[in-house]
Amino acid sequence: MTTEWQYQVRFDVSDSATAESIRQQLRDPALEPLFEILAEHHAAPKCQFDAFAEYVATAEEQGVESYPLYLWTKATIENPDKRERHLKSFTVYVADQEVYSREIADALEADLQPLVSAGLIARISKYDTNPANNPQPPERSRERG
Repeated sequence: MTTEWQYQVRFDVSDSATAESIRQQLRDPALEPLFEILAEHHAAPKCQFDAFAEYVATAEEQGVESYPLYLWTKATIENPDKRERHLKSFTVYVADQEVYSREIADALEADLQPLVSAGLIARISKYDTNPANNPQPPERSRERG
């Protein structure tokens, strides 16, 4: 039996104004091609910084001992350089799912690719859920706060 990994597509933008417009889902005409592609895939962008901030807030409300990445995530959003980078990075959720089949991820990535050439997106990345392919935070950052 082989494991069927799930996938996730992320994209980065170059400038803060574009990132903020995407975060606010403003219907800026320049962003229309992006939102049209996402709509075709029943997808929505989620800013990495916002996702991290939500994780930290939830951990603080629920008790950080149940959130093993709390310290690492909090340190990441409090670091000005990392904050700026993560504000320009977006995870694509498809049908409200953070990960999805390879076929969906491949199609989404292919449809978004022309936006890189057009300069709307700086970079597209595709990740899988195989732990061997994903860097883990340092052990000290996973210690419970």
